[in-house]
Amino acid sequence: MITIQEFTFNAFGENTYLLFDDSRECIIIDPGCYDKVEREELVEFIEEKKLKVSKVVNTHCHVDHVLGNEFAKTKFGVNLYIPEKEQEVLGSVPSYAPVYGFPAYSHAEPDGFLTPDQKLTFGNSSLDILFVPGHSPGHLAFYCKEQKFCINGDVLFHGSIGRTDLPGGNHQQLLNSIKNVMFKLPDDTRIFCGHGPSTNIAYEKKHNPFCGGM
Repeated sequence: MITIQEFTFNAFGENTYLLFDDSRECIIIDPGCYDKVEREELVEFIEEKKLKVSKVVNTHCHVDHVLGNEFAKTKFGVNLYIPEKEQEVLGSVPSYAPVYGFPAYSHAEPDGFLTPDQKLTFGNSSLDILFVPGHSPGHLAFYCKEQKFCINGDVLFHGSIGRTDLPGGNHQQLLNSIKNVMFKLPDDTRIFCGHGPSTNIAYEKKHNPFCGGM
């Protein structure tokens, strides 16, 4: 049984997710913790629950989702895994992080890459890896069929979708990812978003103004 703990970090209100199961092993998805208080909040939860971090992973590599990569990787002595097609996106972050208000950003190189033909594993658990580009060129989502949830980064939001005006973004590609991948999931699948509250597939099919007619 996977437990999901959500944290909201940095000036963009980015959602960081900590997933753990009965083995007490956990993964950190999209660590957005930037300042000391945010990082202490993450560490305190892990220590309180007596969890062992096995890896850090990114759904995609825009600045708000990678601010804590180097901290988490170093603090817990684990590897960082990013989507294979997000290498250029991650590599560009140091050049623009200060402009976005993050002058103390510390870069971390990935130790490995994630692709849709793999499983994301930790402890006794595994998640399917879904390729959902559009918001960024290599964006991935992590889906648990058994518990009907998906960590989908900045693909679907409650009543909205990810922006596509950043480098590498493609609006039609994002809509295709939603129609052909996300909306193929069961209607009662809970979607954990990169920003804002969670939602579910049935709600977005019916109410999302960007997805009409899909």
